[in-house]
Formats: sequence, structure tokens, C-alpha cells
Amino acid sequence: MRKYSKLIKRFFIGIIGVYVVFTLVNQQKTLNEYNDESVELSQKIQEQKEYNGELSKQQENVNSLEFIEQTAREKLDMYYPNERVYVDNGM
Repeated sequence: MRKYSKLIKRFFIGIIGVYVVFTLVNQQKTLNEYNDESVELSQKIQEQKEYNGELSKQQENVNSLEFIEQTAREKLDMYYPNERVYVDNGM
């Protein structure tokens, strides 16, 4: 009877040990996924901050004459009177 009791105790201790190891492995895997996601989101935040900085610089230059002239030339195809525009169709 005593031998049977020790065998049952070892069996339950073994099952608990396997459960603990399995749980720790799963938690470590989950933590690694969260860390990867955190790094990815940090990179996206940095990229967005850089983009916001570019937009801020562009916003400061919106009222400058150079910006207005460049926009008129590129987007509206407007040019000064008596100005000749040459277009290279070779490309």
C-alpha cells in the first residue's frame, strides 16, 4: 500500500511538473509575440513622427512664393506669360 501511495504522489508531481513547464513555455511564447509587436509599433510611431515633421515643415512653407509657384507649375501646368516650356517625350 505504501509503495502504491508513493507511486501516486510521484505521478501527480510529474503531471504538475509537466503542466508548469507547458505553461511557462506558452507564456514565454506569448511574451515574445508581444515584444515583437511592441518593436513593430515603436517603428511605426517613429515613422509617423518623421512624417508629421515633414508635414510641419511643408505647412510652414505653404504661404511662401516659391511653394505657390512650384505648385502652380507642377499641378496646374501654369507658367509665366511669354515663357517657353520644353517637354522631352523621349522618356
